Amino acid sequence: MGHLLGIKEYLDEKYNTSIFDQAMASGKPWEFYLHDRRTITATVLENRKWDITVQIAGQAKEELQKIQVKFLYPADLNESIRPLIEIDGKVEALGLKAILSPGKRYFVKNKSLFPLMKEKEVVFFTLLEGEIMRGIIADFSRYDITVSLKGGRPVTILRHAIYNVRNKEGRSFLRSFQEKHRDWEKSPLYITEAPQI
Repeated sequence: MGHLLGIKEYLDEKYNTSIFDQAMASGKPWEFYLHDRRTITATVLENRKWDITVQIAGQAKEELQKIQVKFLYPADLNESIRPLIEIDGKVEALGLKAILSPGKRYFVKNKSLFPLMKEKEVVFFTLLEGEIMRGIIADFSRYDITVSLKGGRPVTILRHAIYNVRNKEGRSFLRSFQEKHRDWEKSPLYITEAPQI
């Protein structure tokens, strides 16, 4: 048996953090990309377990289920981030909706994310409605993954919105593939424990 050096300490510190807490604490507007191709600019007023209350400029407060949010970023970065988001037409044509059942989502193990982040490997995130974002993993928690796009621009992807995660060679880091291939064991961070004598 072995383990990834530093992963336990990282998860102890970060695993239960939420981008919605960060957005609310900022007091600033964020750009939200929602399922069914809806985009809003809103300030987070309240963060609860399953939903958030947001204020859209010039409109009434709105309750948003978190499962409807695909990704978000600070609204003042909109002009520089929007051109970096591409669309995979084949995935878009599948017409995928939000996946309510956690067991049916396209899951990525923490053991896959941690080495990718530490080694600053460029990865491509494809979301359920076809959006593609290319960047380096900057942070992750139980709920979301923050990706640093070109120029260090941060976008936070909700883990429930992921369709695939792959590297430049096209290798997938979804659990369904990695359960067999276990790429985290090839990382320099992976330490094999000596057998007890």
